[in-house]
Amino acid sequence: MVSLPTWCRYIAHKLEYSVSLSWKNYKGGQITDREFGDVVWKNFFQGKMTYLHWNKGEEMAPTIDGKSVTLIRKLPTADPARVFVGDVVVLKDPEKPDNYLVRRLAAIEGYEMVSTDEKDEPFILEKDECWVVAENEKMKAKEANDSRTFGPVQMTDIVGRVIYCLRSAVDHGRIQNSYFGMKKDTPVLEVELDVDEMAKNQKV
Repeated sequence: MVSLPTWCRYIAHKLEYSVSLSWKNYKGGQITDREFGDVVWKNFFQGKMTYLHWNKGEEMAPTIDGKSVTLIRKLPTADPARVFVGDVVVLKDPEKPDNYLVRRLAAIEGYEMVSTDEKDEPFILEKDECWVVAENEKMKAKEANDSRTFGPVQMTDIVGRVIYCLRSAVDHGRIQNSYFGMKKDTPVLEVELDVDEMAKNQKV
């Protein structure tokens, strides 16, 4: 049973999400001034803040393996106030825009990046840039397909944060994200998590 304070926090998060999504559509010219309010309430009452994502590949093992179903919290806008270093995020593949990658956010704008190769000069991530990494230590950098091969990515390419992973009917649990990310996601997880639905949708 979800407590009343949790419901209140969930409603506040959902309202913020609905306004952010509607504002993004308004700035993109997809809706007019007159439609803005209606779209906010439509998103609030009809939309969910999460969706299921079927993971492909072993780049994030052991955190997420290739047969896992994950629950993603949607992020209409990704910036340092909503996404944090340490979060596992879903982002558009910089090399194949129709594909999506799951990677750990390792650094954001203002961070100095230093290579293990002494030939490479250190550099600072510019505004709205971030650095994402795979977690599978058995993979070489080229196989991991992360910022070590394709470089910094735009924060705007991040579409969600992974908040729960179902590996099997008996092996599932919350993803370890940053403290701030987990705190923001707790009410969403408590209201929208449906393990039975995730298990039903798992691809073997």
